Amino acid sequence: MMRWLILGAGGIGGYYAARLAAAGDQVMVTARGEHLAAIQARGLRLKWEGGELHQGLLAVDQSTLIRAYRAEDFDVIVLAIKAGATAAVMAALDGWLANAAVPVLSLQNGVDNEGVIAAQLGNERTLGGLAVKIGGHIVAPGVISAEGEARVVMGCWPHYTNVADRRMPLLGRMKSAFDVAGIPADISGDIRHALWRKLIINNGVNPLSALTGLDTRQLTHHAEFSRIVLGMMDEVVIASAADGVNLTACDRDEMFELISRFNAIKTSMLVDVEKQRPLEIDAICGAVVERCRVLGQEPVYTATVMSLLRQRNADVSL
Repeated sequence: MMRWLILGAGGIGGYYAARLAAAGDQVMVTARGEHLAAIQARGLRLKWEGGELHQGLLAVDQSTLIRAYRAEDFDVIVLAIKAGATAAVMAALDGWLANAAVPVLSLQNGVDNEGVIAAQLGNERTLGGLAVKIGGHIVAPGVISAEGEARVVMGCWPHYTNVADRRMPLLGRMKSAFDVAGIPADISGDIRHALWRKLIINNGVNPLSALTGLDTRQLTHHAEFSRIVLGMMDEVVIASAADGVNLTACDRDEMFELISRFNAIKTSMLVDVEKQRPLEIDAICGAVVERCRVLGQEPVYTATVMSLLRQRNADVSL
């Protein structure tokens, strides 16, 4: 049995928390507001393609976590929060984490979260990860709807280099726990490369879906929008070189094929627009724009869509 702390019981974090707990692991989650109150009172209800699960979970807010628990009470801490909150949450937990050795795994969008974690805890306590082929959202307090394979890919940050790396046995235990819970899981020797490959999809469809209101299938099968999707994916390939991750046109083609054949899903960024929540613009588009410009390239598609999204948000807030 593993002891998990999952920071953020949203569509992704809540899905994994419920499945792991149902398989017998000890799982605590953090949440806020009505969602937290509902989980505390009635447990978490998960609806997904494989069925429906009603799972009791120990749920707390962040202040209670710091006050009532120790970081060493857990085998691993999983960040499943929005990328824009990573720095603030890590700063708030700085003292709480300082005297422990527990590793932190990021299961978030973007390619910068692991760097934030490592800057505070060091590479030896940082695990990179991504959730693949999953769409998940809170549809009511205490209720999550999810679809897709929900595969987890994880690895030593920034990549695996040493047979004696103390993170490897833990990654093996985590993979076994995911497998027992019915969650496909892989250990990557180059997690930074895997994160950039996922960013191809994130940058390709998330911002454009938020701007147009269209789901992933509508975008990738539309004569005009599909060209924009491919253009934004190409700009991720260019940007990756700034981090020493040399993606290729083959990576772009594979990711476009994957998302165009996947279920028609409403992206997390579109859901955030509908619920008037902060968007992960900087974590997704901003990372691409910044790195392209470092390389002396102008990411026309990504920069344009990012500007339009920011203007749209500004108009909504007036």
